[in-house]
Amino acid sequence: MNEADVRERLADVQDPDLGGDIVSLGLVNDVAVEGEGGAGGTVTVSLALGAPFSPHESEIAADVRAALADTDFDVELSASIPDELDADEQVLPGVKNVIAVASGKGGVGKSTMAVNVAAGLSELGARVGLFDADVYGPNVPRMVSAEEHPQTDGETIVPPERFGVKLMSMDFLTGEDDPVIWRGPMVHKIITQLVEDVEWGELDYLVMDLPPGTGDTQLTILQTLPLTGAVIVTTPQEVALDDAVKGLRMFGKHDTNVLGIAENMAGFRCPDCGGFHEIFGSGGGKALAQDHELPFLGGVPLDPAVRTGGDDGEPVVLAEGETADAFRVIVENVANNAGVVRRRGASEER
Repeated sequence: MNEADVRERLADVQDPDLGGDIVSLGLVNDVAVEGEGGAGGTVTVSLALGAPFSPHESEIAADVRAALADTDFDVELSASIPDELDADEQVLPGVKNVIAVASGKGGVGKSTMAVNVAAGLSELGARVGLFDADVYGPNVPRMVSAEEHPQTDGETIVPPERFGVKLMSMDFLTGEDDPVIWRGPMVHKIITQLVEDVEWGELDYLVMDLPPGTGDTQLTILQTLPLTGAVIVTTPQEVALDDAVKGLRMFGKHDTNVLGIAENMAGFRCPDCGGFHEIFGSGGGKALAQDHELPFLGGVPLDPAVRTGGDDGEPVVLAEGETADAFRVIVENVANNAGVVRRRGASEER
Protein backbone atom coordinates (compact mmCIF):
# COMPACT_ATOMS: atom_id res chain seq x y z
CA MET A 1 0.00 0.00 0.00
CA ASN A 2 1.27 3.49 -0.86
CA GLU A 3 0.20 7.09 -0.26
CA ALA A 4 -2.22 7.08 -3.19
CA ASP A 5 -3.96 3.99 -1.80
CA VAL A 6 -4.36 5.68 1.59
CA ARG A 7 -5.78 8.85 0.07
CA GLU A 8 -8.23 6.80 -1.97
CA ARG A 9 -9.56 5.23 1.21
CA LEU A 10 -9.68 8.59 3.00
CA ALA A 11 -11.80 9.99 0.18
CA ASP A 12 -14.67 7.98 1.71
CA VAL A 13 -14.43 9.96 4.99
CA GLN A 14 -16.94 12.80 5.04
CA ASP A 15 -16.73 16.05 6.96
CA PRO A 16 -20.06 16.25 8.87
CA ASP A 17 -20.21 20.04 8.56
CA LEU A 18 -18.48 21.19 5.37
CA GLY A 19 -20.27 18.91 2.92
CA GLY A 20 -17.51 16.95 1.25
CA ASP A 21 -14.83 14.35 1.83
CA ILE A 22 -11.67 15.26 3.74
CA VAL A 23 -9.39 14.70 0.75
CA SER A 24 -11.21 16.98 -1.70
CA LEU A 25 -11.64 19.56 1.07
CA GLY A 26 -7.88 19.62 1.60
CA LEU A 27 -8.08 18.44 5.18
CA VAL A 28 -5.36 15.78 4.78
CA ASN A 29 -2.06 17.56 5.42
CA ASP A 30 0.23 14.62 4.81
CA VAL A 31 0.34 10.83 4.47
CA ALA A 32 3.35 8.61 5.12
CA VAL A 33 3.52 4.82 4.68
CA GLU A 34 6.30 2.80 6.27
CA GLY A 35 6.80 -0.96 5.91
CA GLU A 36 4.77 -3.56 4.08
CA GLY A 37 1.91 -4.07 6.48
CA GLY A 38 1.59 -6.43 9.39
CA ALA A 39 4.25 -6.20 12.08
CA GLY A 40 6.19 -2.97 11.72
CA GLY A 41 3.96 -1.42 9.03
CA THR A 42 2.66 2.06 9.87
CA VAL A 43 0.45 4.61 8.15
CA THR A 44 0.83 8.12 9.52
CA VAL A 45 -1.86 10.66 8.63
CA SER A 46 -1.77 14.36 9.47
CA LEU A 47 -5.23 15.96 9.45
CA ALA A 48 -6.18 19.62 9.33
CA LEU A 49 -8.31 19.54 12.48
CA GLY A 50 -8.35 22.59 14.72
CA ALA A 51 -10.77 22.00 17.60
CA PRO A 52 -9.41 19.29 19.91
CA PHE A 53 -12.01 17.09 21.62
CA SER A 54 -14.90 18.51 19.62
CA PRO A 55 -17.32 15.64 18.97
CA HIS A 56 -17.36 16.14 15.20
CA GLU A 57 -13.58 16.21 14.84
CA SER A 58 -13.33 13.15 17.07
CA GLU A 59 -15.84 11.53 14.70
CA ILE A 60 -13.66 12.40 11.70
CA ALA A 61 -10.60 10.87 13.37
CA ALA A 62 -12.56 7.72 14.21
CA ASP A 63 -13.77 7.45 10.61
CA VAL A 64 -10.18 7.77 9.35
CA ARG A 65 -9.13 4.88 11.57
CA ALA A 66 -12.11 2.85 10.39
CA ALA A 67 -11.21 3.51 6.74
CA LEU A 68 -7.75 2.02 7.32
CA ALA A 69 -8.74 -0.67 9.81
CA ASP A 70 -8.50 -3.60 7.39
CA THR A 71 -5.10 -2.67 5.92
CA ASP A 72 -3.02 -4.58 8.48
CA PHE A 73 -1.06 -1.37 9.13
CA ASP A 74 -0.82 0.46 12.43
CA VAL A 75 -2.46 3.88 12.09
CA GLU A 76 -1.02 6.99 13.70
CA LEU A 77 -2.94 10.28 13.51
CA SER A 78 -1.89 13.84 14.20
CA ALA A 79 -3.84 17.05 13.84
CA SER A 80 -2.69 20.58 13.09
CA ILE A 81 -3.65 23.64 11.10
CA PRO A 82 -0.48 25.54 10.25
CA ASP A 83 -0.48 29.22 11.20
CA GLU A 84 0.44 31.72 8.53
CA LEU A 85 2.64 33.62 10.99
CA ASP A 86 5.90 32.44 12.50
CA ALA A 87 5.79 31.63 16.23
CA ASP A 88 7.61 34.85 17.17
CA GLU A 89 5.01 36.87 15.26
CA GLN A 90 1.96 35.29 16.89
CA VAL A 91 0.21 37.01 19.79
CA LEU A 92 -0.58 33.72 21.57
CA PRO A 93 1.61 31.12 19.85
CA GLY A 94 0.64 28.25 22.15
CA VAL A 95 -3.13 28.83 21.98
CA LYS A 96 -5.10 27.08 19.23
CA ASN A 97 -8.48 28.74 19.71
CA VAL A 98 -9.53 31.99 21.37
CA ILE A 99 -13.25 32.11 22.07
CA ALA A 100 -14.93 35.30 23.28
CA VAL A 101 -18.11 35.08 25.36
CA ALA A 102 -20.05 38.31 25.02
CA SER A 103 -23.44 39.88 25.63
CA GLY A 104 -25.10 43.10 24.63
CA LYS A 105 -26.19 43.84 28.20
CA GLY A 106 -25.41 42.80 31.74
CA GLY A 107 -27.44 40.40 33.85
CA VAL A 108 -27.94 37.70 31.22
CA GLY A 109 -25.51 35.19 32.75
CA LYS A 110 -22.54 35.80 30.47
CA SER A 111 -19.88 35.03 33.10
CA THR A 112 -21.80 31.93 34.13
CA MET A 113 -21.77 30.80 30.51
CA ALA A 114 -18.03 31.52 30.15
CA VAL A 115 -17.16 29.58 33.31
CA ASN A 116 -19.26 26.58 32.37
CA VAL A 117 -18.02 26.51 28.77
CA ALA A 118 -14.42 26.56 30.01
CA ALA A 119 -15.02 23.88 32.68
CA GLY A 120 -17.00 21.79 30.19
CA LEU A 121 -14.22 21.91 27.60
CA SER A 122 -11.75 20.84 30.26
CA GLU A 123 -14.05 17.98 31.24
CA LEU A 124 -13.97 16.80 27.61
CA GLY A 125 -10.18 16.52 27.95
CA ALA A 126 -9.05 19.80 26.39
CA ARG A 127 -6.33 22.10 27.71
CA VAL A 128 -8.22 25.25 28.65
CA GLY A 129 -7.59 28.77 29.89
CA LEU A 130 -10.17 31.27 31.13
CA PHE A 131 -9.42 34.98 30.88
CA ASP A 132 -11.87 37.12 32.89
CA ALA A 133 -11.54 40.36 30.93
CA ASP A 134 -14.57 42.03 32.50
CA VAL A 135 -12.64 45.01 33.84
CA TYR A 136 -15.60 46.53 35.68
CA GLY A 137 -17.16 43.44 37.24
CA PRO A 138 -14.76 40.49 37.34
CA ASN A 139 -16.58 37.59 38.99
CA VAL A 140 -14.82 34.50 37.70
CA PRO A 141 -12.55 33.88 40.75
CA ARG A 142 -15.61 33.63 43.00
CA MET A 143 -17.47 31.46 40.51
CA VAL A 144 -14.67 28.86 40.53
CA SER A 145 -13.64 29.40 44.15
CA ALA A 146 -10.11 30.42 43.13
CA GLU A 147 -8.17 30.97 46.33
CA GLU A 148 -4.73 30.99 44.74
CA HIS A 149 -3.45 34.08 43.00
CA PRO A 150 -1.13 34.26 40.00
CA GLN A 151 2.60 33.96 40.62
CA THR A 152 5.16 36.17 38.92
CA ASP A 153 8.91 36.37 38.54
CA GLY A 154 8.69 40.03 37.61
CA GLU A 155 8.44 39.34 33.90
CA THR A 156 5.82 36.65 33.33
CA ILE A 157 2.62 35.77 35.18
CA VAL A 158 1.83 32.13 35.93
CA PRO A 159 -1.96 31.67 36.28
CA PRO A 160 -3.48 29.40 38.93
CA GLU A 161 -5.69 26.46 37.97
CA ARG A 162 -9.17 25.32 38.98
CA PHE A 163 -11.02 22.33 37.52
CA GLY A 164 -8.16 21.89 35.06
CA VAL A 165 -8.61 25.45 33.77
CA LYS A 166 -5.86 28.09 33.90
CA LEU A 167 -7.29 31.34 35.25
CA MET A 168 -6.57 35.00 34.84
CA SER A 169 -8.88 37.73 36.06
CA MET A 170 -8.86 41.47 36.46
CA ASP A 171 -10.02 40.72 40.01
CA PHE A 172 -6.52 39.42 40.80
CA LEU A 173 -5.13 42.88 40.06
CA THR A 174 -7.37 44.94 42.33
CA GLY A 175 -8.01 45.05 46.05
CA GLU A 176 -11.11 43.45 47.52
CA ASP A 177 -14.20 45.62 46.95
CA ASP A 178 -12.09 48.33 45.28
CA PRO A 179 -14.00 50.07 42.48
CA VAL A 180 -12.28 49.96 39.11
CA ILE A 181 -12.21 53.37 37.43
CA TRP A 182 -10.26 52.99 34.20
CA ARG A 183 -10.48 55.05 31.06
CA GLY A 184 -10.11 53.62 27.57
CA PRO A 185 -6.31 53.93 27.19
CA MET A 186 -5.78 52.28 30.59
CA VAL A 187 -8.06 49.39 29.64
CA HIS A 188 -6.17 48.91 26.39
CA LYS A 189 -2.83 48.93 28.19
CA ILE A 190 -3.74 46.42 30.91
CA ILE A 191 -5.47 44.00 28.50
CA THR A 192 -2.51 44.13 26.12
CA GLN A 193 -0.04 43.62 28.97
CA LEU A 194 -1.91 40.62 30.31
CA VAL A 195 -2.09 39.05 26.86
CA GLU A 196 1.67 39.42 26.47
CA ASP A 197 2.79 38.59 30.02
CA VAL A 198 0.57 35.68 31.13
CA GLU A 199 2.26 32.29 30.66
CA TRP A 200 -0.67 30.36 29.22
CA GLY A 201 1.48 27.57 27.79
CA GLU A 202 -0.09 25.18 25.30
CA LEU A 203 -3.88 25.53 25.23
CA ASP A 204 -6.55 24.06 23.01
CA TYR A 205 -9.00 26.81 24.01
CA LEU A 206 -8.71 30.19 25.70
CA VAL A 207 -12.19 31.35 26.75
CA MET A 208 -12.49 35.11 27.26
CA ASP A 209 -15.28 36.53 29.42
CA LEU A 210 -15.85 40.01 27.98
CA PRO A 211 -17.64 42.81 29.80
CA PRO A 212 -21.20 43.47 28.61
CA GLY A 213 -21.76 45.96 25.85
CA THR A 214 -19.56 47.17 23.01
CA GLY A 215 -16.89 49.32 24.65
CA ASP A 216 -13.13 49.75 24.90
CA THR A 217 -12.33 46.27 26.22
CA GLN A 218 -14.13 44.55 23.36
CA LEU A 219 -12.45 46.80 20.82
CA THR A 220 -9.01 46.12 22.30
CA ILE A 221 -9.53 42.36 22.21
CA LEU A 222 -10.88 42.43 18.66
CA GLN A 223 -7.85 44.43 17.54
CA THR A 224 -5.29 42.45 19.55
CA LEU A 225 -6.24 38.78 19.61
CA PRO A 226 -6.80 36.24 16.82
CA LEU A 227 -10.33 35.22 17.79
CA THR A 228 -11.61 31.91 16.46
CA GLY A 229 -15.10 33.15 17.17
CA ALA A 230 -17.57 34.58 19.65
CA VAL A 231 -20.47 33.21 21.66
CA ILE A 232 -23.34 35.66 22.15
CA VAL A 233 -25.31 35.15 25.37
CA THR A 234 -28.87 36.39 25.74
CA THR A 235 -32.10 35.63 27.56
CA PRO A 236 -35.44 35.19 25.76
CA GLN A 237 -36.49 38.69 26.86
CA GLU A 238 -36.92 41.24 24.05
CA VAL A 239 -34.74 43.85 25.78
CA ALA A 240 -31.84 41.38 25.98
CA LEU A 241 -32.36 40.34 22.36
CA ASP A 242 -32.22 43.94 21.18
CA ASP A 243 -28.87 44.42 22.89
CA ALA A 244 -27.58 41.07 21.65
CA VAL A 245 -28.02 42.35 18.09
CA LYS A 246 -25.63 45.20 18.90
CA GLY A 247 -23.03 42.65 19.95
CA LEU A 248 -23.54 40.74 16.72
CA ARG A 249 -22.98 43.90 14.70
CA MET A 250 -19.80 44.69 16.63
CA PHE A 251 -18.26 41.33 15.76
CA GLY A 252 -19.51 41.62 12.20
CA LYS A 253 -17.78 44.96 11.71
CA HIS A 254 -14.50 43.34 12.73
CA ASP A 255 -14.97 40.24 10.56
CA THR A 256 -15.10 37.98 13.61
CA ASN A 257 -16.96 34.68 13.33
CA VAL A 258 -19.92 34.24 15.65
CA LEU A 259 -20.02 30.60 16.76
CA GLY A 260 -23.64 30.90 17.80
CA ILE A 261 -26.28 32.17 20.20
CA ALA A 262 -26.63 30.70 23.70
CA GLU A 263 -29.85 31.36 25.58
CA ASN A 264 -29.81 31.63 29.37
CA MET A 265 -32.80 31.55 31.74
CA ALA A 266 -34.82 29.65 29.14
CA GLY A 267 -37.77 28.76 31.36
CA PHE A 268 -38.17 27.41 34.89
CA ARG A 269 -39.35 23.96 35.91
CA CYS A 270 -41.23 24.11 39.20
CA PRO A 271 -39.87 21.47 41.59
CA ASP A 272 -43.24 21.21 43.35
CA CYS A 273 -45.79 21.01 40.55
CA GLY A 274 -43.47 19.96 37.70
CA GLY A 275 -44.84 22.72 35.47
CA PHE A 276 -42.57 24.61 33.06
CA HIS A 277 -42.85 28.40 33.26
CA GLU A 278 -41.34 30.67 30.59
CA ILE A 279 -40.66 33.62 32.88
CA PHE A 280 -38.62 35.69 30.41
CA GLY A 281 -40.45 34.65 27.26
CA SER A 282 -40.00 31.78 24.85
CA GLY A 283 -37.72 30.98 21.93
CA GLY A 284 -36.10 34.40 21.64
CA GLY A 285 -32.53 33.13 21.36
CA LYS A 286 -33.42 30.54 18.73
CA ALA A 287 -35.38 33.12 16.71
CA LEU A 288 -32.46 35.54 16.91
CA ALA A 289 -30.13 32.87 15.59
CA GLN A 290 -32.51 32.05 12.74
CA ASP A 291 -32.98 35.71 11.81
CA HIS A 292 -29.22 36.19 11.49
CA GLU A 293 -28.51 32.75 9.99
CA LEU A 294 -26.38 31.72 12.95
CA PRO A 295 -26.22 28.46 14.91
CA PHE A 296 -28.35 28.18 18.03
CA LEU A 297 -26.02 26.65 20.61
CA GLY A 298 -28.71 25.70 23.11
CA GLY A 299 -30.72 26.98 26.03
CA VAL A 300 -30.12 26.72 29.78
CA PRO A 301 -33.12 26.75 32.13
CA LEU A 302 -33.54 29.11 35.05
CA ASP A 303 -32.30 26.81 37.80
CA PRO A 304 -31.29 27.63 41.39
CA ALA A 305 -28.42 25.16 40.95
CA VAL A 306 -26.79 27.61 38.54
CA ARG A 307 -26.81 30.34 41.19
CA THR A 308 -25.55 28.10 43.97
CA GLY A 309 -22.89 26.69 41.67
CA GLY A 310 -21.66 30.19 40.89
CA ASP A 311 -21.76 31.36 44.51
CA ASP A 312 -20.10 28.20 45.82
CA GLY A 313 -17.48 28.01 43.09
CA GLU A 314 -18.66 24.71 41.56
CA PRO A 315 -19.61 25.03 37.87
CA VAL A 316 -22.93 23.26 37.34
CA VAL A 317 -21.71 21.70 34.07
CA LEU A 318 -19.62 19.35 36.20
CA ALA A 319 -22.68 18.09 38.07
CA GLU A 320 -25.54 15.84 36.96
CA GLY A 321 -29.04 16.73 35.87
CA GLU A 322 -31.03 18.57 33.23
CA THR A 323 -29.20 21.89 33.59
CA ALA A 324 -25.76 20.28 33.50
CA ASP A 325 -26.78 18.42 30.35
CA ALA A 326 -27.99 21.69 28.79
CA PHE A 327 -24.59 23.27 29.40
CA ARG A 328 -22.83 20.21 27.95
CA VAL A 329 -24.83 20.57 24.74
CA ILE A 330 -23.65 24.18 24.47
CA VAL A 331 -20.05 23.19 25.20
CA GLU A 332 -20.07 20.55 22.47
CA ASN A 333 -21.67 22.93 19.99
CA VAL A 334 -19.10 25.63 20.76
CA ALA A 335 -16.27 23.16 20.16
CA ASN A 336 -17.90 21.79 17.00
CA ASN A 337 -18.45 25.26 15.55
CA ALA A 338 -14.90 26.33 16.38
CA GLY A 339 -13.80 23.29 14.40
CA VAL A 340 -15.99 24.32 11.46
CA VAL A 341 -14.35 27.76 11.41
CA ARG A 342 -10.84 26.31 11.54
CA ARG A 343 -11.43 23.55 8.96
CA ARG A 344 -13.22 25.89 6.57
CA GLY A 345 -10.30 28.30 6.79
CA ALA A 346 -7.80 25.49 6.15
CA SER A 347 -9.84 24.22 3.21
CA GLU A 348 -10.14 27.64 1.60
CA GLU A 349 -6.38 28.18 1.82
CA ARG A 350 -5.66 25.02 -0.20
